[in-house]
Amino acid sequence: MKILFVLNNFYAVGNGLSASARRTVEYLKQTGHEVRVISGPNPSGPQPQPDYILKEYIFPLVHPIIKAQGYHFAQSNLPLMEEAARWADVIHLEEPFVIEDRMIPICKKLGKPITATYHLHPENITNSLGPLRRWKWLNRTILDAWKSHTFDHCEFVQCPTENVRDRLRRYHIDSRLELISNGVVPDECIREEHPPKDYEDPDRPLKVVYIGRLSKEKDQPTLLEAMRHCRYARRIQLHFAGQGPTAKSIRHKAHLLYKEGILAYDPVFSFEDRDGLRKLAAGADLCVHCATIEVEGLSIMEAMQQGAVPIIAQGRYSGTSQFALDRHCIFPERNPEALAHRIEYWLDRPAKRWEMGKKYVAHMQHYDIRNSVEQLSLMFQKAIDKKKG
Repeated sequence: MKILFVLNNFYAVGNGLSASARRTVEYLKQTGHEVRVISGPNPSGPQPQPDYILKEYIFPLVHPIIKAQGYHFAQSNLPLMEEAARWADVIHLEEPFVIEDRMIPICKKLGKPITATYHLHPENITNSLGPLRRWKWLNRTILDAWKSHTFDHCEFVQCPTENVRDRLRRYHIDSRLELISNGVVPDECIREEHPPKDYEDPDRPLKVVYIGRLSKEKDQPTLLEAMRHCRYARRIQLHFAGQGPTAKSIRHKAHLLYKEGILAYDPVFSFEDRDGLRKLAAGADLCVHCATIEVEGLSIMEAMQQGAVPIIAQGRYSGTSQFALDRHCIFPERNPEALAHRIEYWLDRPAKRWEMGKKYVAHMQHYDIRNSVEQLSLMFQKAIDKKKG
């Protein structure tokens, strides 16, 4: 098949949507499909670039906020978009934004099938808009617009998690919903088969890791507040791997716990490459994930792939808790006391924790991106067949 991916920026750094698209395109090509991308230019340099390059769109006043969130928007170019669509057998929309909206009538004119992935919630956007994030009607309005302008025109919509599918079913598009994980790259687990000699040493620091962007929806403050309720706090070495718009605030709150004597070890902050994240997860005692707004949660999935036992927030707009294998691996979102109890439960049981890590390594094999790409390929073919009709 000839598959065209449409998104605002294919090469944005620190943007989970773009990273997922890059991985999916790579594996689709490996299976023999021809894949091209139309998006804005690479913000990191002259190479590489998408197959069809759209100019970047700079939003007045709010561009710094958008950039801090890892987003880059593109300007529509109708002749170029039509050229790209004419080439393709199927057009896949990675977002429900303006360039995708402009692509839809082009596809209809050419008789091309359209599919899409639901990658983000309206709350991912409004959560950065100060008091506006509390306006539930605004999120409903945005989702209504996405439905009418984008999803209603698609033959099929990929839902990465059950949480997403359930939400979209409430908007009456359930007959076109395909439950397909974005998938994880099949990395080998680098954690040792047996625990290190000092694993149960009562004096060693306990490594509790949070991998993910430093932003409001990831809710790192809940982990910090949990330290005030956790009897292991003075043995815990917190490590935050990520960057983002709330970095300054999180660093300040974390260091304050150390200054107050709640923590005996000053929390560590870093931004790791893929290999660094694997090593960090493989060496973690626990990997905490507090996100309140998240479609799937690739970072914690990759950590579980390395044998890290997760503790995941469970909430209305986060699908990540579906990956938990034990009730002690989930806690109610924004509840630091409950999180502290879960941390204590697993740190009290080092042998059980190590064995649970092995179960997560095996569990993540079900989410191998190669399986996801195979399912996506079937979805694309069904869309083509449905359009032909």
